[in-house]
Amino acid sequence: MLKYYIQATEALKRLRNNEDGVVSFEYVIVAAAVVGAVVLAFGAAGGAGPISDALKKGIDAVTGKLT
Repeated sequence: MLKYYIQATEALKRLRNNEDGVVSFEYVIVAAAVVGAVVLAFGAAGGAGPISDALKKGIDAVTGKLT
């Protein structure tokens, strides 16, 4: 039993000193923030968002002037 306790404590010490996992976790947070910003701007699943609406209005205005 003592052997497993020592192995577990050593593994936790190695995990605490390993900073590679922290960097990966930061990338996950940044990626989630980017996805959230895109969903808010363009709308979820093809829905309407402020940027999507502005682009559609602009394209419609150009198309109207051309025809």
